[in-house]
Amino acid sequence: MQAGKISEAKQLLDALRTNMRVTIRGKDDVVDQVLVCLVAGGHLLIEDLPGVGKTTLAYSLARSMDCAFSRIQFTSDLLPSDVTGVAIYDETVKEFVFKKGPVFANVVLADEINRATPKTQSALLEVMDRARVTIDGAAHAVGVPFMVFATQNPVDYEGTFPLPESQMDRFLMRLQMGYPQAADELEILRTQRGGYDTITLNPVVDRGDVLKLQSSAHEVFVEETVLDYILKIVAATRTEAEFRAGVSVRGGLALRTAAQARALVNGRDFVLPEDVTELVTPVLAHRLGLARQTSDALEERRAVAAALRRIWSSIPVPQ
Repeated sequence: MQAGKISEAKQLLDALRTNMRVTIRGKDDVVDQVLVCLVAGGHLLIEDLPGVGKTTLAYSLARSMDCAFSRIQFTSDLLPSDVTGVAIYDETVKEFVFKKGPVFANVVLADEINRATPKTQSALLEVMDRARVTIDGAAHAVGVPFMVFATQNPVDYEGTFPLPESQMDRFLMRLQMGYPQAADELEILRTQRGGYDTITLNPVVDRGDVLKLQSSAHEVFVEETVLDYILKIVAATRTEAEFRAGVSVRGGLALRTAAQARALVNGRDFVLPEDVTELVTPVLAHRLGLARQTSDALEERRAVAAALRRIWSSIPVPQ
């Protein structure tokens, strides 16, 4: 990759970081992971307790980019057509005309996605995979870049519907926010006024800039030994007795792509083994489930993360 591309990517990413940190305090690592997902061209799922800043994080990313943005509040009575759109008969032209739904945007905030029924959740399957919506046999592209930024409450909360495995597999990464440090929370108490929609942020990148970043990420060099390292981690999940099933080929590709994006976010045009190990849990954990039955979602998440750490720490790191 040319040095000029690295320099340009660094400038764009630094501008995004600085802008987002105006509203997201004390979560620099989370902001960087969000940027990794954006640069990789993937979709992001933030799972955590209500009120820790999930929606604010999504809003800050969307408002930092001069792209089309929409927010969908998922509820139990939401219909698939409320997400994708619907064909309506127009008397003036004597034919059905497609009315686009809120999913037709560059950044779509799917707020509390697991409060909708599985039927409505499945309306996102095609658009997250192919960036298009098919209605009555006609395909409608949603445009690029396209990112679904979904938030969800813990699945054992009342009134939630667990996302099916096929839906979880569409997300490149799953992250948690966590509570801020005391000093950061004190600053939030001093300065925060109202909800996230009162935040004023000026965009610092446009749609073309985002597409350049995503194109540059694909040019990041991955050495053969690093590819072999990724394959060994993925293959080890398929023989791990603690998991119902191992990571799919899609999961392995997701880990490679995310590692390339992380390298670019950190100002490099080549992938290091640490790019892989830092992303194993965010990229792979939500694609795995325990073979044993458990009614505690938090316990399962912790057990999966622990098993993944055991796997990648037992595999020799390429030199």
